[in-house]
Amino acid sequence: VQPRPGTYALLLSSATDQLIRIGRLGNLRLQPGFYVYVGSALGPGGVRGRLGHHVRPAERPHWHIDYLRKKTTLEAVWFRYHRKSLEHAWAKRFGEMPGASVPMAGFGSSDCDCQSHLFFFKKCPRPPARIGAISLKLKKAVQFLPAHASARSTAASL
Repeated sequence: VQPRPGTYALLLSSATDQLIRIGRLGNLRLQPGFYVYVGSALGPGGVRGRLGHHVRPAERPHWHIDYLRKKTTLEAVWFRYHRKSLEHAWAKRFGEMPGASVPMAGFGSSDCDCQSHLFFFKKCPRPPARIGAISLKLKKAVQFLPAHASARSTAASL
């Protein structure tokens, strides 16, 4: 994974049914199944830096996804290098997939017109073919990380 700008999607799994707080956005009813979160990484560190942040749950949540990461397992990452953000187009594609539902309006999309950047699936989804993403299973991603990596060094390691 390179420190280039791009768009990514996190595939998360949950085995529990519980109510969790998503910062000021409110409460989310977490349910067993799979969640896909879509985001962009256009700043310093690019995709490598952002995925480094998401690989381990944040101690002090900053984004909506940080709250959800504490209660879910990261299964895979899909990403594409690009100078422009493709997250809104990707969010639209994931939202149109069979079996997709929006578990919380406004999640990850407080700065745009998208209904949400988080989608729920009862069965494990595959990325839509049209997004042209590179797939990275978590076990492969972990190979890039030192066993004792801190959250800060994780970003540099990915």
